[in-house]
Amino acid sequence: MRFKSRDPTAAGKLSDDAAANLRKHHDRAIINVECTIEEIDAACQQFYQRWNLTTEIQQQMWRSHCGLSQLQFEEMTTRSLRIEKFKQISWGRKLESHFLQRKQEFDRVIYSLLRTKDQNVAQELFFRISEGEQSFAELAQQYSEGTEAETGGLIGPVELGTLHTKLADLLHTSQISHVQPFGLGEWCMIIRLEKRIPAQLDEQMRDRLLQEKFDAWLQEQVQQLGDGDKVWLGIVQESVEITAA
Repeated sequence: MRFKSRDPTAAGKLSDDAAANLRKHHDRAIINVECTIEEIDAACQQFYQRWNLTTEIQQQMWRSHCGLSQLQFEEMTTRSLRIEKFKQISWGRKLESHFLQRKQEFDRVIYSLLRTKDQNVAQELFFRISEGEQSFAELAQQYSEGTEAETGGLIGPVELGTLHTKLADLLHTSQISHVQPFGLGEWCMIIRLEKRIPAQLDEQMRDRLLQEKFDAWLQEQVQQLGDGDKVWLGIVQESVEITAA
């Protein structure tokens, strides 16, 4: 989600209200997420070390300067941890089924591509590659009309979900090293799948899926804001009435 910047001096009060409302929706969900005493202490110590607050007097002075009680300070320092726990509580158990539903779009492929807008040239090159007269890389460098010419037609690894649907479907069902003609829009293409890399539900993928779920949830919270707050945040455009003179 992209937010448009506004002049803070033109709508300062609305800015505070919008931020407060969004934070209210956000905090309401994570405020009851519990952290252990050890986790709270570790978060506080990490904060103190980051800002070189080495003595208890320095720590108390900093909290006093910011107007924070000990409880408020602990809530602040454990905020990111509570969010991570909130993600796990909300979607962690359903993550595997969610991954399996979308696995195909996460699968990665390496493939070779040669494309031209001339159908006759494409047909001739297809036969040369199929008959082994010249290598795919050599012909792609010489004839391909896209940036893939710089790499001998080799592309990837890329996720299938980032490709055009028709191309992704073709690569998903293709056999390794099988050369195929393929048309897409004005392009006459020659495609060869080089390698398929199945997606795994590893820690990195789990973090990614949890973040996607959290972002979608946060967007829902934003939609619950008042119309005025949405205008300030740039989510909706402010209507302008034009009256005849």
